[in-house]
Amino acid sequence: MAHIVQMSGSLFNHIIAQYLALRFKQLERAGQQVHQNQEKLLKLLLSEAADTEYGRQYGFSSIRSRKQFQEQIPLVRYQDLVSRINDMMLGKSDVLWPGQLKYFAKSSGTTHQRSKFIPISNAYLRSNLIRSSWDTTAFIYHQDPGAEIFKHKSLIMGGSLHPFASNRDILVGDVSAIMIKTIPFIGRPFYTPDFSVALLSDWEEKIARICKQCIDENVVMFGGVPTWNIVLFNKILQITGKSNILEVWPNLSFYLHGGVNFDPYKETFKKFIPKKYFTYIEAYNASEGYFAVQDTREDGMRLLADNGIYYEFLPLSELGKEDAHLKTLDLTEVQTDTDYVLVITNCSGLWRYIIGDTVRFTTLHPHRIKVTGRIEQYINAFGEEVMIGDTDKALSMTLEKLKLGLKEYTVAPCYLDDNNRGYHEWLIEFEQVPANLEEFELELDQSLRQINSDYDAKRTADLALERLKVHIAPRGLFHHWLKLKNKMGGQYKIPRLSNDRKHFEEIIGLQTQISDPEHG
Repeated sequence: MAHIVQMSGSLFNHIIAQYLALRFKQLERAGQQVHQNQEKLLKLLLSEAADTEYGRQYGFSSIRSRKQFQEQIPLVRYQDLVSRINDMMLGKSDVLWPGQLKYFAKSSGTTHQRSKFIPISNAYLRSNLIRSSWDTTAFIYHQDPGAEIFKHKSLIMGGSLHPFASNRDILVGDVSAIMIKTIPFIGRPFYTPDFSVALLSDWEEKIARICKQCIDENVVMFGGVPTWNIVLFNKILQITGKSNILEVWPNLSFYLHGGVNFDPYKETFKKFIPKKYFTYIEAYNASEGYFAVQDTREDGMRLLADNGIYYEFLPLSELGKEDAHLKTLDLTEVQTDTDYVLVITNCSGLWRYIIGDTVRFTTLHPHRIKVTGRIEQYINAFGEEVMIGDTDKALSMTLEKLKLGLKEYTVAPCYLDDNNRGYHEWLIEFEQVPANLEEFELELDQSLRQINSDYDAKRTADLALERLKVHIAPRGLFHHWLKLKNKMGGQYKIPRLSNDRKHFEEIIGLQTQISDPEHG
């Protein structure tokens, strides 16, 4: 297939650029008709799924308005759907979406289970994942009409995909792997490495083989979680002896990123890619949907409101009420500078599903958003998606095994740079101090790997994450911090997990103010 790229060259890129220009105009028109498109989509989704198990239970065929939709169908979280999804994975038809589904995207789980499995229908692949990928490219070509993505190669680093143990007809894996698996034949020559390498589950082998296949390619664009790209770049520079990635791929011009906060990585990437006009594009792409993409160089991502997702927005201030009393807003009712919990209905069987992310609108014409956080405490600095339930459980397992007690703890990421991998930094106030701190770190790290599959993947062979590090806090340190913050009392809690280091640095910086004979 390589001859397709060679023969096509500028001509093929020109043809694609013309198509993307037309698609951009369609996107602009859609941005002016958001309300009408969302209403039309909701009716279509309800009609398509009316004869499913879920559709019959909640009377989809009788719903005539958004108000009725909200009254008849409950807000749900993953745990509310898990039994139905399990049935679907065992081959049951017409449960949440018509027919039997072949693909399920695996992502980090809740506090109750190691992984979530998000259903991926053919309709969802077509109207959301594939369509949104083309729309992303349309925005890129609009910003840079001289782009040559379809003249050269794009580097892909997907996850893995494998048959489900209990039903070999079902394939489970990262949503990136499912997208790679379903890329049309005509598009495959424009990607590197070959798909058998891109979908390898062994990340050490994957990195090694990507280096072997891709060093001599003409790569113009790459994507993925920053962590793995840094690992790859370091390996490439080690093999080639070059000082930066532009010496390997001189036409490299675009990086599509998402899933984690990119800000801590910017300076590192500038060292790898010392190019004045290099373009970074942020995308909001999760297993549950490809929701938004950066369409200008300004703050915020364009909400993709005509791509198979019906959106609702729950004001963050509403959380804490009973679900039956929670009132969501549509795109005609939202405001800027307000945090909303994202609620989605998609063409794959997620109905009024609470994602767990909070978003804020930066503009309303068109609708642009930025992700502001999670409704649960979490760390996702390296794509590991560690929730507070994970750390609580890992700590409990470790303390029980080593016969230790805990008073307080907090965790923050220590971001990697060009020479060091990142890690999670823990500050723990013990009831009984461990006699062997290294033993405690090893046990805690192993427990967390056992609980969280994404953390485990990032820890494989220390490629992206080093083993966590623990600091022993002097007695009374957390109490002292609360007192200084005027946050004494039962309603105030120590921030357990944070994606930045603000609270961690504040607390650990107070150690010299605490006199603790036992801890020195």
